[in-house]
Amino acid sequence: MSTQQPIGSGFTAYSTAAEVMAGIDLTGKTAIVTGGYSGLGLETVRVFRAAGAEVIVPARDTARASKQLAGIDGVVVAELDLLDPVSIDGFADRFLATGRALHLLVNSAGIMGTPLARDGRGFESQFATNHLGHFQLTTRLLPALRAAQGARVVAVSSRGHRYSPVVFDDPNFENREYAPYSAYGQSKTANVLFAVELDNREQDNGIRAFAVHPGSIITNLAQNADREVLRRGGFLDDDFQPIIDPSRGLKTPEQGAATQVWCATSPQLDGLGGLYCEDVEIATVHSGAEPDTDVLALTPGTFGVLPYAIDPDNARRLWKFSEELLRY
Repeated sequence: MSTQQPIGSGFTAYSTAAEVMAGIDLTGKTAIVTGGYSGLGLETVRVFRAAGAEVIVPARDTARASKQLAGIDGVVVAELDLLDPVSIDGFADRFLATGRALHLLVNSAGIMGTPLARDGRGFESQFATNHLGHFQLTTRLLPALRAAQGARVVAVSSRGHRYSPVVFDDPNFENREYAPYSAYGQSKTANVLFAVELDNREQDNGIRAFAVHPGSIITNLAQNADREVLRRGGFLDDDFQPIIDPSRGLKTPEQGAATQVWCATSPQLDGLGGLYCEDVEIATVHSGAEPDTDVLALTPGTFGVLPYAIDPDNARRLWKFSEELLRY
């Protein structure tokens, strides 16, 4: 893993995805963006297409995705359900059958703070959607990523990784009380650890991986959150409209997408990988080592990454654990 410390990118929490992409040509490149029809994913698709990339957006509801993407020419929508392993394999098989190289994979889809639900295998839905679905998708697409001879994978994590490490002995809340944001935090920690180990395993094959905290953006991701709680926490104003204050991580979708776009395309990151980034910069390692369960706490400026989320032993353990769960 590269050194987890800032490099002086020249960008800030106020930078937008379009500003980060200025001067970058993606002509001839192919990108897949999960969650690419709303929020941060939609903005990512927009700037990738503007830079010339061919973009594929997997979606469970293809009709809805096509409608949301109607204003962006040339985007291909394809069927994919991250909670359905058969659907994931089907999507991957169809893409691999084209023989195309995959240059950019941005795993931006996710759910947050949902009531307890399980998929058909009994896996808790946030862990299954945010981590296991993307784990299966990425590993199935490895031949196409290797063929690019210089691919990048971006796992969209969150500052919410601070809510919980991966609880290996009970990831599906079978023997402990379910807590929506602990489950979310566990899945976001898993996203970071996945990027660490993917980079470790695949950098010799030309694949570099990054995890990002995009910022706190009120999109459909927050649909399960109590609006009054968000207002009291300083996320919404008295009219229940989103507060924009990038110094506290409260961003527009254009600002929120900037870090994942930077990680996917910036030449500043050539030769680097296995890193957690925020505010269009490599994040510092947070001084705390324990989870913080206060879901409304917002530290001014950057927060950094907790050590357990970038620990290489945890990353290797999660990879093997995920393979066992998916019976690879």
